[in-house]
Amino acid sequence: MVSTFSSGVLPSRYRLANKPIPLTMSVHHRSLPIMINQSNHFNSIPPSAAETAVISDHPTRSFRTLWISDVHLGWRACEAERLLDFLKHHDADQWYLVGDMVDGWMLKRGWHWPQSHNNVVQKFLRKVRKGAQIFYIPGNHDQFLREFTHLQFGGITVLPEGLHTTATGQKLWILHGDEYDSVVHYAPWLTFLGNRSYDLMIIVGRHFSRLRRAFGFREWSLSTYVKHRFKNIVNFITDYEKALAREALRRGADGVVCGHIHKAEIKSLDGVMYYNCGDWVESCTALGEHHDGTLEILHWPHPLTPSTPFPNAPDVE
Repeated sequence: MVSTFSSGVLPSRYRLANKPIPLTMSVHHRSLPIMINQSNHFNSIPPSAAETAVISDHPTRSFRTLWISDVHLGWRACEAERLLDFLKHHDADQWYLVGDMVDGWMLKRGWHWPQSHNNVVQKFLRKVRKGAQIFYIPGNHDQFLREFTHLQFGGITVLPEGLHTTATGQKLWILHGDEYDSVVHYAPWLTFLGNRSYDLMIIVGRHFSRLRRAFGFREWSLSTYVKHRFKNIVNFITDYEKALAREALRRGADGVVCGHIHKAEIKSLDGVMYYNCGDWVESCTALGEHHDGTLEILHWPHPLTPSTPFPNAPDVE
């Protein structure tokens, strides 16, 4: 649990040796070579000039805690540029990466890792070097990282799940959520078919949105429309939310924070707060805890320019 490592120092049995450790994370016929050492340096491709450039005069918003999930680095649908822009304009004392940050499933089907995806990794590592605590809770698409729980990679601690206490004393259980998805566990072939269909909806929907923008209409998500239109999908989401809320109550938590279903949400279910931080494939959302302990969904529909306002409440510090 996160509370075990709240000081940011791992127990001695989990600490990495001073000597750099070569590690290769295999994904199908490709691999990601990583060098780790105890000084929290992450030896990889250096960030590009574009990644380090300041693109607007907007000040940075400060939060106590930020949760991000379902980025799906390695998938062509990943909105890495929007996420980079969000990271440039937001800081937090603690960050939780709530699973599916890397999409191992898509990387198996075809290798896709542009510079912008590497820049996202570098941006998080830079936040660690500046003093932020970052916890990574793997999901089903990056489940290969579940073999490395309670280890640190570049100062980022990998955990199976988390327990976070807000500034108001609210105890939040944190997990990706695939463990409570019956389709993933009992009918994986349906998951495969569902992912293929979801890919197609994303591609078709983005082309349709471009046409709408060209004619002056707002963006429209085909997959979001389908999620709300078909009763069996609505029922699945409702059952998923209720299952997590029941388990959070059983564990003595006041609420649960998850991802997995790509649907940002804040609601109360039978006295338990349910928080879903959304995704960075369609909605481009995060969950933020302000310094007074209040929580909100943060939307990032487009990169900022000097003339555009923050998409969310302007409590800039």
